[in-house]
Amino acid sequence: MRAACLLLLLPAPAFAQEAAEVVVLGTPLKAPPGTPAYGSVVIDRDRLTSDASGRVEDVLLDVAGFQQFRRSDSRSANPSAQGVTLRALGGNASSRALVLLDGVPIADPFFGHIPFNALVPSQLGAIRVTRGGGAGAFGAGAVAGTIELESAGRSDLASLAASADYGSFNSTRVEGSAAPRLGSGFVALAGRWERSDGFFTTPVDQRVAASARARFADWSAGARAVLPVGAQSEVQARLNFYRDDRTLRFTGADSFAEGQDASVRLIHRGRWQVDALAYLQARDFGNKVVSATSFRLTLDQRKTPATGYGGKIELRPPVGGDHVLRLGADVRVTDGRLFEDAYSGVTGLVTARRSAGGRITTAGAYAEDDWTLGPVVLTGGVRVDRWTIASGFFRELAASGAVGADRRYADRSGTEITGRAGLLWRAAPGIALRAAGYTGFRVPTLNELYRPFVVFPVTTQANENLAPERLRGGEIGLDLSPARGIAIGVTAFHNRLEGAIGNVTLAPNLRQRQNLRAIIAQGVEVTASARRGPWSLIASYAYSDSRVAQPGPLDRLRPAQSPQHSASATLAWAPRHGPALSATLRHVSAQFEDDLQTDMLPPATTLDATARLPITRHVAISLRAENLIDTRIVTRNAAGSIDLGTPRTLWLGVRLTP
Repeated sequence: MRAACLLLLLPAPAFAQEAAEVVVLGTPLKAPPGTPAYGSVVIDRDRLTSDASGRVEDVLLDVAGFQQFRRSDSRSANPSAQGVTLRALGGNASSRALVLLDGVPIADPFFGHIPFNALVPSQLGAIRVTRGGGAGAFGAGAVAGTIELESAGRSDLASLAASADYGSFNSTRVEGSAAPRLGSGFVALAGRWERSDGFFTTPVDQRVAASARARFADWSAGARAVLPVGAQSEVQARLNFYRDDRTLRFTGADSFAEGQDASVRLIHRGRWQVDALAYLQARDFGNKVVSATSFRLTLDQRKTPATGYGGKIELRPPVGGDHVLRLGADVRVTDGRLFEDAYSGVTGLVTARRSAGGRITTAGAYAEDDWTLGPVVLTGGVRVDRWTIASGFFRELAASGAVGADRRYADRSGTEITGRAGLLWRAAPGIALRAAGYTGFRVPTLNELYRPFVVFPVTTQANENLAPERLRGGEIGLDLSPARGIAIGVTAFHNRLEGAIGNVTLAPNLRQRQNLRAIIAQGVEVTASARRGPWSLIASYAYSDSRVAQPGPLDRLRPAQSPQHSASATLAWAPRHGPALSATLRHVSAQFEDDLQTDMLPPATTLDATARLPITRHVAISLRAENLIDTRIVTRNAAGSIDLGTPRTLWLGVRLTP
């Protein structure tokens, strides 16, 4: 039922063909016909709900070139490191890709990371990933691409469902949902709670008495209501709450993240189509840093309250059947503060109390048009944005209360004009050629501007003078459907990210966020899918030759945390009735921890597997295995001090549906 909205079903089992629009309550407006020109990739609901980890960030690894800052997922990484990017434009923990949930930006207002633990895959209907700069709504943050998460419609959701899982390391996950009808609309209610004693991220030969398992406990709860307003309009409203607690490396090195989000969206599907939304986010974060030598608390980043709010309106006027014109405007405001206490690693006493923060506003307007000329679709758009960084400050007090520093930073603002253009030519049945060019920009986050951080023993300083990042890029692609159920896509790209913000080494244990002259990334992405009866195969591969262009020792080096090769393949057997099996093989090549390429993270290949065994019509048993071959995954290497990622993890669960 979503085929009309998802124009390319890749890496899902097949390309979606053009069809008459089928309106599904709770979905967005139909994607414009030029969307495939930008090489969009779609992950369908079946794949979202069948991954061994049950986590959205791991499913996104199906997309060639997707990566988080580190290799850890949201169970054993610091929450503030969960920024996402595409095409090896990494080297920084803030997101360079725009992530939207039903049109709403969900990145943390202060840090720019994605709260993956707040996302429940079973409540999603599909994910579309568009690589390259974006010019549409909230496009000011889409320098590496856009990841659009779409909630499941009423037809996808069971009226009642529940599941419970028990796994390795005394891990437990409980999930429940309900989707009752509300008049001619519906409400989707969902909650998830999980906890684990965790695994040791520290290798055996580096453990000490203070070493701790990566314990975690998190929960999320949400409600989404979809109510028709007349025959052609609907209102979609959402509330979401979450809390996430983790321990990393040492006893007492605890972190938390929490949030309360609300949004409302109006969709009108008449001759003048309208998509309008408003949202509010309240987030907080805290983190305790423990010395790797004294094993005492050295820094307590005790709270980082932040607020994000904004909205958009998009109009699609009736300009003829050959054109889809979109006119829109959007605004985003982020406001945040940090409060932290520094401690002596010897005495354990407070040595300084710090606070910092500011406000960032981005307001833009855009216009995009898709023009269909028989087998050719031309698409193009332009954005004009005004950004402001205001009220920035840093204040430090000694333990005695004496003022050590009290800085107020001058307000800054600027105007950016960005755009994109693309061409899609269906040259023959099963053959489509595409080309696209784009520009984009991203304003630095409050975290990059004002918050230093420590991954002991390395301190990374903030930089209040950071300028926006600006992207110029282009790509060409070929999509083939040589036979029914088979799809292959190949894309060659070249991106130049000027002013890229990186963590630049100043001394052995000291770094600072700085604007680099540029990061230049070029490469090839391949996606393939095949389906025959109950069998399906989806695969992707990305080769990314990413280099820093910067006078001095960094020139021609690869950016930190940027692998050259990444690949994923999932083979599944899922008949209409009976058992279902799948296996996922993933590989990531070597990458470097730091900008100077002194500390390497070795390549890693993992194998996941799942099995679903129906017991009755309403009960099924699930078996899941993560990293079945127990690959050693190095996620951090600071001069030989190593952290490891998820080892072999086995799960047994039960699923209940009406």
